[in-house]
Amino acid sequence: MTHKCPHRLCLFARRTALLSLFSALLLAVPVGAHHQEQHRPPGGLATIAFEQRLDAQIPSDLTFRDEAGHTVHLGDYFSHRPVLLTLNYYECPMLCPLVLEGLLRSLRVLSFTIGEQFDVVTVSIAPGETPALAVATKARYMRDYGRPEAATGWYFLTGDQASIQRLTEVVGFRYAYDAAKDQYAHAAGIMVLTPQGKIARYIYGIEFSPRDLRLALVEAAAKTIGSPVDQLLLFCYQYDPTTGRYTLVVRRTLQLVSLATVLGLAAFMIVMFRRDHPQH
Repeated sequence: MTHKCPHRLCLFARRTALLSLFSALLLAVPVGAHHQEQHRPPGGLATIAFEQRLDAQIPSDLTFRDEAGHTVHLGDYFSHRPVLLTLNYYECPMLCPLVLEGLLRSLRVLSFTIGEQFDVVTVSIAPGETPALAVATKARYMRDYGRPEAATGWYFLTGDQASIQRLTEVVGFRYAYDAAKDQYAHAAGIMVLTPQGKIARYIYGIEFSPRDLRLALVEAAAKTIGSPVDQLLLFCYQYDPTTGRYTLVVRRTLQLVSLATVLGLAAFMIVMFRRDHPQH
């Protein structure tokens, strides 16, 4: 199976023109399994969904091919770091580049670096794609990321239909092949995995908040990465599985403000007491 890319200028025009259409599609795709029926798109798009399977274990024995064409197991990428998992295909003319470029913009903002605090695994959902395509795609995103050390932490894989189907079923990524257009229709988003390969978070869309990405990675890593500020943010923000976003928890924020106020008053009283009762 082949997927011919249009001229780069034409591709840019198509992406721009259809961005609003994709946004509408994303809103139509359910963001949780319990919303599946009432938000399923009509017609040929009815099979497209991104159902949450939080805590599901990614099968470590699934085999794919890396950029060099070597057979690898997904379990090879599960170790001591959290993993961002993306499902795309390398000759996708529109949506996949938008997802990966949106992810890349957020990753450039993070102080975390691919290959150090976390890894990224991008898997093609098109069984006809080859390691050569994976190499070319990786080179492009590595160049745009601008951190050479990340080359050992962002993996672009290809595989056969059986492995692709099993992986997409486990993570709840339902897509459809449009033979007339020789393209795949699918939802947009990424998954955050624990170092052991369990699904910790889903983040939907084509733009990803750097704050959400950072908090998701910190949580997936069981808080072994990040700073004290991240711990405070995780106290005030909570993951909302229906939106795939972190939202402010007002009650916790008020608790934190109240505690800070009490501590501030206590510190002030200690200072005043020492001033009025100097030690001799």
